[in-house]
Amino acid sequence: MTRGGYIALGLEGSANKLGVGIIRHPEGSPVAHHTGAEILANIRDTYITPPGEGFLPRDTARHHRNWIVRLIRRSLEQAGLASIDDIDVICFTKGPGMGAPLQSVVVIARTLSLMYNKPLVGVNHCIGHIEMGREITGAINPVVLYVSGGNTQVIAYSKQKYRIFGETLDIAIGNCLDRFARILKIPNNPSPGYNIELLARKGLTKPENFIQLPYTVKGMDISLSGILEHIENLAKNNDGGKYAPQDFCFSLQECLFAMLVEITERAVAHVNSNQVLIVGGVGCNLRLQEMMKIMVSDRDGSIHATDERFCIDNGIMIAHAGLLSYRMGDHVKDLREAVCSQRFRTDSVWIDWRDD
Repeated sequence: MTRGGYIALGLEGSANKLGVGIIRHPEGSPVAHHTGAEILANIRDTYITPPGEGFLPRDTARHHRNWIVRLIRRSLEQAGLASIDDIDVICFTKGPGMGAPLQSVVVIARTLSLMYNKPLVGVNHCIGHIEMGREITGAINPVVLYVSGGNTQVIAYSKQKYRIFGETLDIAIGNCLDRFARILKIPNNPSPGYNIELLARKGLTKPENFIQLPYTVKGMDISLSGILEHIENLAKNNDGGKYAPQDFCFSLQECLFAMLVEITERAVAHVNSNQVLIVGGVGCNLRLQEMMKIMVSDRDGSIHATDERFCIDNGIMIAHAGLLSYRMGDHVKDLREAVCSQRFRTDSVWIDWRDD
């Protein structure tokens, strides 16, 4: 422990966002609930491709390798730390995510651990989102809607695990939005999902231009690939230009978000909770937050969400979740264990820092 508390460096690179964060937990702060964490640095750089194109793993990994040393130096400067010697623990995203980008960050984490003799903690990306959301918003024990480019899950905590109540059966909602953005050649800067949201905010060009899409809720799960194929075909065969881009974006958002609200409400009823926490990159969407707030308000509950600093992939969430684990005595005992995994389930992590 250094400087009156625990300080962690977090490295995130599971997709096209490369994040570096430094956080301090004050000495004597609780672990199970809100730590009063101090954010010392939170820096991110995004690999952006031209409109109509996605990002390939090898190119994304190259971006991360090119930028990570610079981001670490900037984060140390922003945090007012002389060097990594002032860090207690180095935390990295173990998974889930894209293999090559994950691996590029793990190599850096292992290298820093060897160079500076610092312990390592591998962090589940999803748990990072949840714990950062709880810390920032003050939510105690909410039902969590985790929506991002690679994940769509409804989660609730029970007996030291985050249990998945429902999820996508095929593609994630962020991936669905990103892929549709490519069809319309919507720019990827700052993100395709955000640009879809901006178009949707304009509303329909005409009321009759609302597009009825398949509504595929299956129990507690949802399926998105069929909806994507349906609206892609409509966009490609938009005879006479009947529908404007904003018509497509508005209709797609309304359908997808209604499905998410339905399965979240079911989970809220099941666990008898009145708090909902939205995390992940898509969680920044104001229309999703608005629709969820309507549902939660009917239950005299509250909705919790963060802004783009914390809902979009970032290094500070990895630092925070990793430090919670480290303070419970968990860290990599052998560098051969410092590996990444593209498939790392939220409900496979033992949450030993919570006992409620």
